[in-house]
Amino acid sequence: MADTADTIFALATAPGKAGVAVIRISGANAAQAARALCGTLPNPRVATLRILRDQEGHRLDQALVLYFPENNSFTGEKVVEFHLHGSVAVVNAVLRVLSDTEGLRLAEPGEFTRRALENGCLDLAQVEGLSDLIEAETEAQRKQALRVLSGDLGRLAESWRQNLIRAAALIEATIDFADEEVPVDVTPEVAVLLNAVEAELAKEISGVGTAERIRTGFEVAIVGAPNVGKSTLLNTLAGREAAITSEFAGTTRDVIEVRMELNGLPVTLLDTAGLRETEDYVEGIGIERAKQRALAADLCVFLVEDGETPDFEPRDGDLVRRAKADTLANPKEAISGLTGQGVSELVTDITSILSSKAARSGIATRERHRIAMQRASEGLTAAKAVLALGSDHYELAAEELRGVIRALDSIVGRVDVENLLDEIFSSFCIGK
Repeated sequence: MADTADTIFALATAPGKAGVAVIRISGANAAQAARALCGTLPNPRVATLRILRDQEGHRLDQALVLYFPENNSFTGEKVVEFHLHGSVAVVNAVLRVLSDTEGLRLAEPGEFTRRALENGCLDLAQVEGLSDLIEAETEAQRKQALRVLSGDLGRLAESWRQNLIRAAALIEATIDFADEEVPVDVTPEVAVLLNAVEAELAKEISGVGTAERIRTGFEVAIVGAPNVGKSTLLNTLAGREAAITSEFAGTTRDVIEVRMELNGLPVTLLDTAGLRETEDYVEGIGIERAKQRALAADLCVFLVEDGETPDFEPRDGDLVRRAKADTLANPKEAISGLTGQGVSELVTDITSILSSKAARSGIATRERHRIAMQRASEGLTAAKAVLALGSDHYELAAEELRGVIRALDSIVGRVDVENLLDEIFSSFCIGK
């Protein structure tokens, strides 16, 4: 691991030609290194125009300079930013001067954010939210990432934590300070606290899968027999020739994926191999993959010939459409990728179903969060079972709650058992 005492620098914007490029320096020597390039530093958080010069006094560029004092920056350290003209030559020249400056080194990937975490400017969930925000391609992804980055998940975990600390403090006080001013039977209050946290955990756990789908993308599989019009429909939805179409059955042998956005939601359309009995080994592999991907997809669109039924039972929420509407006398509930008939209605239905799913998403967005919350939920179940055995088993209940708190602390990357004692002292006037 890199030495966190080092002063680091890096290009903070994308490499290549641009209107503006930003170089960031962070660490104890940031101000000193910046003064060597631009002379006097501007007042904190006030962008000021400066001439940048190398060690020989040669002019490098005219740049906006920003200075952030310690504890008032993204990393929590002294930070200086140079907003340069986005020329590759200018950026390279400034980076070269910084590389030759004693006490500075090039930052490692993610090191600025890591320092923000280590210095308490961000918790671990917020770091994940920042990563998701940078990767966001759709409006739903942007909104979700911002919720996590703004600390919503951390605040939720903290509210659970405080309730559990309160419950554990009541139990601990009953065990160790029975002669003090402590309620004789704390079980009712403890039960209320634990039940409230348990209910909220269950709700949040149930929403992780959908939140993950918003982050990574929903999958919609187009399923049906060979030559029913799946690839034509995919191409129409994609607005381009993404899949090969022909009159020969078995043209599509692998799953073809097209990424798109529907009402701000990231959606991957899957064109699957036609479902039929075949002796062709390669086609058989494609058909098996088609079935697997369809079963794993968030939504299936079944295309069926007039009078036929889907090859396997649609799930609740799946859509069934009669194929080749342009050839039917009665095109009700039918669709044609060739003419576009029924396509806009299909898109509306897909969007409505996925939007309904997205509305049930929680704040937690990752499998790591789900595992931590599931571990906490299981610990709560165990603690409640022990509590039911009576006060003789309170020590075991308190230990179970400490495990639950540790599980929740792992969501935000913090473990702090001392707060349990703090709660006891403040609530029950111990030591009076």
